[in-house]
Amino acid sequence: MIGRAVVTGGAGFIGSHLVDQLVNDGAAVLVVDDLSTGHLDRLAGARTAGDVTFHQIDVVAPELGDVVKRFGPEVVFHLAAQADVPTSVHDPVRDATVNVVGTVNVLAAAHEAGAERIVFTSSGGAVYGDADDLPVTERQGRHPASPYAVAKDAAERYVRYFGDDAGLDWVVLGPSNVYGPRQGAGAEGGVIAIFTETLLAGRKPTIFGDGKHTRDYVFVADVVEAHLLAAEKGGRRFFNISTGVETTNLQIHNALRDLAGRTGEPEWGAERPGDVRRSCLDPSLAAKHLGWEPWTPLDEGLAATVEWFRSA
Repeated sequence: MIGRAVVTGGAGFIGSHLVDQLVNDGAAVLVVDDLSTGHLDRLAGARTAGDVTFHQIDVVAPELGDVVKRFGPEVVFHLAAQADVPTSVHDPVRDATVNVVGTVNVLAAAHEAGAERIVFTSSGGAVYGDADDLPVTERQGRHPASPYAVAKDAAERYVRYFGDDAGLDWVVLGPSNVYGPRQGAGAEGGVIAIFTETLLAGRKPTIFGDGKHTRDYVFVADVVEAHLLAAEKGGRRFFNISTGVETTNLQIHNALRDLAGRTGEPEWGAERPGDVRRSCLDPSLAAKHLGWEPWTPLDEGLAATVEWFRSA
């Protein structure tokens, strides 16, 4: 059982769900977030229900180490990131600063604070790029197709190096395409959030390309469970966190259109630079070593997501 945990990016989509579960499990939590994309209202329930401290700070800030050291965590969950692929293409320096330099700063802070373990959230949906064989296993080669993917791959290498050199236990999780309640429909929002908000507003979503791009969609509650298991078991490994099932953008559109009670076809746009054509990850290693499985079927997860957007 985790007693004290730091969650960087804890006011974000995945991070806030993780904070909720940590609080439910009785942990004291320090949330570190600069609120560039996070929202404090996502933490309202956790801050009322448990011992949650919030500190607004950028992960690249020099004073991060002091903030984390004063709290004294057992585990650091590092989720803070610049997570938008088009933004990384337009401003790769900012992307690398947050995703690489920020990760090194968090690693140093965790070590100086005496943390036992760091769980780093990478991006299984991006770091592999376009793979020849699907679903992709952790042993297959990587072909990052965007500055974002390159930065995440580099950050993982820092986690491995720093953890091994400093004696800090580590786990890297590579979620595929995470979706669910609280996901924003802005620049960093996933396609499910964007399509849902657009359809509920009575507009047609835009599909970039021919609609045959595929992704491996995993529900946010299942991803949170993977983080908790990783923190419990450790192991100095990278794990795909995914379902092993491909779904096309057009299939997602049609399913959400029906759940939203709409009709008609989407709008079509040109394919975007940096977009991976097909993505699907093999979760077998996480099942073997963490005892983790993706429990939520896609239809149930989509229904829960649409319901949340209706009531938000």
